[in-house]
Amino acid sequence: MEPKLLTSAESLAKLGELQQELNRLQRKVRIAIQTQLASITGHSLGDLSQNRELIASIHEVLESHGLRIQCVECGHPAILRVSPRPGSPNGVFVFDHTLDGRRTFHGGGSAVPPIKLVAKPPRKKHRRVAG
Repeated sequence: MEPKLLTSAESLAKLGELQQELNRLQRKVRIAIQTQLASITGHSLGDLSQNRELIASIHEVLESHGLRIQCVECGHPAILRVSPRPGSPNGVFVFDHTLDGRRTFHGGGSAVPPIKLVAKPPRKKHRRVAG
């Protein structure tokens, strides 16, 4: 039996339908994750290591879905981290990202900040130096 042939237009239409369906599903996943993370906004687990474990778990989920957290200060996609800080025994929550080629940390509150999810930006291509 001969395989049925698709035209280029038909195959592009089918791929377009697939992309639309994937976009709908990804949006649902993003909303579900964001809804769950909203329940921890304003909270802290009470010590630095537990806060770091929490944020590492969140990062793992976000990474698996190609997501980042939008920095509340500048709006850029960021990784949420917990950093030690004198006077704050539980650490502070900071947005780690790159601006103008430099690593930047915004935030610094003692509780989980508001979380808005955004797409993970594409990796930057590094130029190779001939040598």
